[in-house]
Amino acid sequence: MSGVVDLAAVKAAGEAKAKAEQARAEAARQAAQGGAPASAGAVPPSALVIDVDEAGFERDVLQLSAEVPVILDFWAEWCEPCKQLSPLLERLTVEANGRLLLAKVDVDSNQMLMQQFGIQGIPAVFAVVAGQVLPLFQGVAPEQEIRATLAQLVQVAEERFGIIGIEVDPNAGGVPAGAPADGAHEAPAGPYDALLEAAVDALDAGDLGGAVQAYKNVLADDPANTEAKLGLAQAELLARVKDMNPQAVRTAAAEDPKDTAAQIAAADLDLAGGHVEDAFGRLVDTVRVTAGADRDAARVRLLELFEVIGADDPRVAAARTALARVLF
Repeated sequence: MSGVVDLAAVKAAGEAKAKAEQARAEAARQAAQGGAPASAGAVPPSALVIDVDEAGFERDVLQLSAEVPVILDFWAEWCEPCKQLSPLLERLTVEANGRLLLAKVDVDSNQMLMQQFGIQGIPAVFAVVAGQVLPLFQGVAPEQEIRATLAQLVQVAEERFGIIGIEVDPNAGGVPAGAPADGAHEAPAGPYDALLEAAVDALDAGDLGGAVQAYKNVLADDPANTEAKLGLAQAELLARVKDMNPQAVRTAAAEDPKDTAAQIAAADLDLAGGHVEDAFGRLVDTVRVTAGADRDAARVRLLELFEVIGADDPRVAAARTALARVLF
C-alpha cells in the first residue's frame, strides 16, 4: 500500500537508526585501516547530492536518514520543470553544508519507487527523517518557499530526532565519518522505548489495534510524547482506510460535496496516498459548505489529520490558516 505505511515508514525509523550506526562503525573501521583522515570544514558537494535507485534506497536513504534529513527529488531527463527545480535543490543542499542530503531519483529507471510514493507528476519532492517520509511539494516552487521549507525541516530534525547533520570523509565515498569507536557506550534506553517498540512490532504484524493501544499506553503516562502522538495518528488512519473501497469512496465524495462522511473518508484516502494538500483542502471546503454537526465532524477530522503530518509541517500551518478563514 502506498501511503502512510510506505510514505511515513513508521517501523523503519528504529531500524534505520540501528543500520546507520552499523554503517558509521564500518566506515570508521575502513578509514582507520586505510589511514583516511576525517573531513573538516565544508562538506564536498559530491557527498551531498547523490543518485539513488531502487536497489540502494534502503542503504542510501532510509539508513542515512537517521543521520541527516534526506531530500528526495523525483525527476526525469525529459521533464522541463525538473531542469529548473533540481539545480535549485542542489544549490540549497550544498549551502546547508551537511545538514541536508539530496537524493535524486530518475523515475524512468525507478518506476517501482514512483508507484510506492504515489507520484502522479514530476518534479515531486519528499523528505525522509529517521525513516519517516514527509511529502514536501510537487512542481516548481519559489526559491524563498523552498528555502523556508528546508530550513524548517532541519529544525524539526534537530528538535524531534536529535539529528544535526553529517560530517563526510571525501575519501570514503560519501559515507558519514566520525563513527563511534568499537565498544563506545550507547545512549540509555528511554522510559517508553519498550512500548514504542511494541507498537512498531504490532504495525509490522498488521495488528493495527495493538499498535493503537501501545501508543495510547505511552500517551497515558506522557501525553506530550511526540513519537507516540505521531504513531497513534498514523495507526488510526491506517485502521480507517484498511477496508475501504477507494473507487466507491471517491465516487460518493464526487457526487455530493456536502456529504461530510464521504468527504472525510476521501480525505483519509488522500492522506494515506500521500496527497496531503488534497486531503486538507477537501476538509476545509467541507467545513465551508456545511453547518452544525457535519461541519464540526469535518473540522475534527482535519485536526486529526494534522497530527498525522505533524504540527511543524508548513502545509499544516497553511491549512490551519485556511480553516480559520472559513470558520471565522
